[in-house]
Amino acid sequence: MSQIAQLLKYQQKDAELLAIEQEIANSDARKKFVQTKNFIKKASEKLDQLEGKSQEILSMLERLNGRLAEITEVLKEFENLDELIEGGADISFYQRNALQISENIKALRADIANLSAAAKETAEEYQALKKRVIAAQKQYPVAQAEYQEYSNTKNERKNAILAELSEIAKDLDEVVLRKYQTKRSERIFPILCPIKADRCSKCGMELSLAGKEIIASGKVIECENCHRILYLE
Repeated sequence: MSQIAQLLKYQQKDAELLAIEQEIANSDARKKFVQTKNFIKKASEKLDQLEGKSQEILSMLERLNGRLAEITEVLKEFENLDELIEGGADISFYQRNALQISENIKALRADIANLSAAAKETAEEYQALKKRVIAAQKQYPVAQAEYQEYSNTKNERKNAILAELSEIAKDLDEVVLRKYQTKRSERIFPILCPIKADRCSKCGMELSLAGKEIIASGKVIECENCHRILYLE
């Protein structure tokens, strides 16, 4: 049997294996397992972000409260305003300062209120997400076990096909088989395709003049477009 015929036989059996792999990949058990796994990973990253955000807000609140305390200290200078005025101090100067300080305090209190609200919102989001992560972590081993159990039901058929592929591969050139397996890993399937009217029967790409000569000599070539192995029936 020629290498092409042997490789086509290998591909035909490999198609059965691929069908089982796709069945497992598209199963509800795997989808549930993958969704749970991905949620835990992404949610854990989000929790870290929220924790960092919370620390940043708390630091900003600490700075603002410190600034508010400083300004409050300045206000104490106005407790003896009557005495200062009696001593000949410029009242307009103190009035301007008092107005500016009042505006600063108002702005600081508004910023503190906004940050406090943001801190509360962040803390609530963190706690809600943490509860979901804990629930998902409990569900994860269950989903994993269900997926494994489902996969195991396909193992007998998979192992039988793998054994047949191993037997067929004994009559294949190692270089040819390695090239086939490389393309298989790149999710190219079918890998061997016949030429139809000087075109790739899979993607329709026309062969170059050099490619036509190679095919005519009984050899195989690689499609320049979809990279499948082309042969002449």
